[in-house]
Amino acid sequence: MTPIALTIAGSDSGGGAGIQADLKTFSALGVYGASAIAALTAQNTLGVQGIHDVPADFVAAQIESVFSDLAVTAVKIGMLSQPAVIEAVAAVLERHAAPKRTPVVLDPVMVATSGDRLISDDAVAALRTRLMPLADLVTPNLPEAAALLGEPVAPDENGAAAQARRLLGLGARAVLIKGGHAAGNESVDHLLTREGLVRRFASPRIATRNTHGTGCTLSAAVAAGLARGLGLEAAVSAAKAYVAAAIAAADDLTIGAGHGPVHHFFAIWR
Repeated sequence: MTPIALTIAGSDSGGGAGIQADLKTFSALGVYGASAIAALTAQNTLGVQGIHDVPADFVAAQIESVFSDLAVTAVKIGMLSQPAVIEAVAAVLERHAAPKRTPVVLDPVMVATSGDRLISDDAVAALRTRLMPLADLVTPNLPEAAALLGEPVAPDENGAAAQARRLLGLGARAVLIKGGHAAGNESVDHLLTREGLVRRFASPRIATRNTHGTGCTLSAAVAAGLARGLGLEAAVSAAKAYVAAAIAAADDLTIGAGHGPVHHFFAIWR
């Protein structure tokens, strides 16, 4: 059976993040990609100039349409900026993904690489209460983890791991807390599950400003692995390797004048 992953997220008109990054990642990893667009952004490598939210009922209609025809084997959720959209997405997934135990990866996108805020304050509570309990994996970076918990950003690696444990208490089955925003020569992520699996992923920090869409790409790569039947730890490990190679190859292309996108096509070109 052809593995099929559905991404539910915002569109990046610059092509580096969001729906565009997800579909490129799915394709590079051998997974057919379907999409439901939850928001349109006027965006490039320099920043986000505008956001236009898609009505919640139409977001739901897109997801319903995909599930009614395609055998979806994993779902990735990215930027959902409004509570009504979050509620609509949760309701559809409860009808379609939950009964079949289709894996759901939630990337709680709140701030773009450029620093632009992408989500309303009241949407954070909706993420906590409606989507986290449906997620097989939540993939926050350090500022997103702090925002979900209503706490300061973790000051060190031990603090990040502790926040990951507290995020499990909000209902997700597993948490991958990403340490890319921390200082140091290594980028360290922590994977924790309800079953007690604890794994530390450490990789050398790559000196580049071309990191636009990194978080989207990582969560999409995990979803692609799950869609292909990998277990969670194997899917995360493979996704980490994919993103590390993509960042290392990012400087091969010059795209835009700001934070360029990671190099999604290295797996095909190299």
